[in-house]
Amino acid sequence: MEKSEIGQRIVAILGLECSPLAVKFLKPGDSAPPGYDDSQKLRYCQSLMMAKRGRKVLLSGENITCPAAAAGFGFKPLPEKLARGEMMHVMGSFATPAAAATTMELMPRLKQGECSGVLVTSLEQAEFEPNVVVLEGEPEKLTWAAQADTFDEGGRHSFETGVLQATCIDVTLVPYVKGKLNANLGCYGCRDGTDIPCTETVLGLPGSHLERIAGALEKLAEKAIPRSRAKGAYLSLAARDEQNSCGD
Repeated sequence: MEKSEIGQRIVAILGLECSPLAVKFLKPGDSAPPGYDDSQKLRYCQSLMMAKRGRKVLLSGENITCPAAAAGFGFKPLPEKLARGEMMHVMGSFATPAAAATTMELMPRLKQGECSGVLVTSLEQAEFEPNVVVLEGEPEKLTWAAQADTFDEGGRHSFETGVLQATCIDVTLVPYVKGKLNANLGCYGCRDGTDIPCTETVLGLPGSHLERIAGALEKLAEKAIPRSRAKGAYLSLAARDEQNSCGD
């Protein structure tokens, strides 16, 4: 299937409110395709929000505003106040600067200068093969994407998160660098800076997994997904419980 068709099928099967989002890391010397806007200063999570609305965004060291994401993508060094944990402690996210500093030290990141820019758009509009595909949705819906990744060979996921940098690091950089699907619960930054509802979260998968996961979702949609969503076991229990209550 073409990427546009894959995106439409994923939305239909899972019942997502927005298209899967395609992300590509540019190497030094790479050129962005025409139509990608780098005029607006944005956080990375906000570029995903813009892509949900049909925009094509180019982020670089010149227009990215989140210092942690800028460091993660290798655009800029991590500011000292973040590296020492002072900023996150003052914001109330950690009990001590040392606790925040430990979390920041463990944050995956690209080498400085390894990436020259990041393209973000909907999967349907992507002219490129994405390095990462990001899904936003309610946890139940994203569950099936994670299930699809293990559908053929089985296994268990080992999700990793610092609870910070949910979109930039956890569901974009981790899938890109480590070649694995990753998910989290969202973070302070993306919930503060975007329109993501409190009922939704995000999941990222390597672009190379996309076609396989889409195929597995088609199989899951034949039986497992509709049966689970029908809540047959719960309804049976509720019916027996009601009968027992009437008998009392």
